[in-house]
Amino acid sequence: MRATDARPRRRAGGGSAVGDVLALVLLPVPLLVAALPAAFAGGGTRRWFGGRGESQRAEAQAAKDAAAEAFYELDTAQRDLRISIETITAVDGSPAARRAVDDFAALGRRIDEASNTYITAVDAHDLDRDDLESSVAARARAELTGAKDELVRVKAELDRFTQGLGPLLGSAETQLARLAPAVERARQALLGASNALDAARASGLRADDLAARLAALAPELTRLNEGAGRHGVPETLQRADRVLRDAEAVRAEAEKLPARAAEIDHRLVSLRTRAEALTTRAGSVDPVLSELRRRFSAVCWQDLQRVPEQAAVNVRQAEDKLKEAAEARDEQRWADATSRLSTVRALLNATDEAVSAAGDRLRQLDAVAKDPQQEIERTRFAVRDAQRLAMEGRSTPDPRHARPLDEAVARLDRAVATLDGRHPDYWHFLTETEAVRQTAARVVSGIREERGAGRG
Repeated sequence: MRATDARPRRRAGGGSAVGDVLALVLLPVPLLVAALPAAFAGGGTRRWFGGRGESQRAEAQAAKDAAAEAFYELDTAQRDLRISIETITAVDGSPAARRAVDDFAALGRRIDEASNTYITAVDAHDLDRDDLESSVAARARAELTGAKDELVRVKAELDRFTQGLGPLLGSAETQLARLAPAVERARQALLGASNALDAARASGLRADDLAARLAALAPELTRLNEGAGRHGVPETLQRADRVLRDAEAVRAEAEKLPARAAEIDHRLVSLRTRAEALTTRAGSVDPVLSELRRRFSAVCWQDLQRVPEQAAVNVRQAEDKLKEAAEARDEQRWADATSRLSTVRALLNATDEAVSAAGDRLRQLDAVAKDPQQEIERTRFAVRDAQRLAMEGRSTPDPRHARPLDEAVARLDRAVATLDGRHPDYWHFLTETEAVRQTAARVVSGIREERGAGRG
């Protein structure tokens, strides 16, 4: 930036034009007449303007000062905007961000042109010259004023462009503000996972799979430490979030590992006990089947024929899986141990249901053979209850409700008719009455849903 001081320079001899004139006035008149031509002909003195000339010099200097201030403001605004653009490009690779960079470059060329115009005008005119003419001062003022106006116009364009960057810059600053805390959280999560793993090992658990997962995060930590300057802000934020999530998962599993081992030990003992109990219970199925064969027709028990055999097979398979689960536990293959135990539980549940079904069948058949009327009344009550609900607030029932209920009544009548004869099929009777009750329950449920929705 060139100096803008418009004050006149001092003469080399320490005197001034005013001093020269005073000296001449004090001379005798003949000498004064002789000295005047020399005083105004050169000899190191400057041209004396008077009022109009000095006014032009002052106006030119004021124009120069105003242009300098406009140049400084534009330069400062451009520097600030460059920082904003660098912030955006460090974070955002979107098309909008790339357009902003291109627009800033184009605006930079406009700024360079206006700045060059200003600098050229400043260099072209030395307003401190002793012999500055009034016309030169006027021309300097005009050129400097024009340069200032152009700088102001470009500054206005720069301000509008800066305002338009608001959303992009806000988003970029938000991501940058997240960067350091996100990286620190990831580091702390890795430290927490490492500490939890050490504690699990101290309790006698190897946790090899967790150790492998934690080791796999080491390269990610290295990249985090290399910083966003190398890998970019978005990538670094994503990496920090991923490391945080994976490390937290390792830590949580490591902390739960002692309890998980204890739970597996407990399930091993519990399922062994249950398998032994089922082996004993399965032995009671043959006497039940014998009683069923003796007292009831084949259709009442033939589907239970293979229960003893299947129960024995299931229990053997469960015992084999228990051994595999125990081996996996000893080797600390926790997922395998859990999977084997789930299989054991499913096998024992199926066996329990089959063994219980034989005893339940005998009790149900005993009850209906002794007094079938109780089952009939219970079923008819369910149908009548559904019929009453279907007629509630209506003179005739809705066909959607009446038809299945009428069919249910007919089905019940047919089931009751099967009890006549020498060897009634009590099991078929029981399955039919159960089906009738389920039909009535579905009708009731449908009516209530419709009324709840305001359609009844």
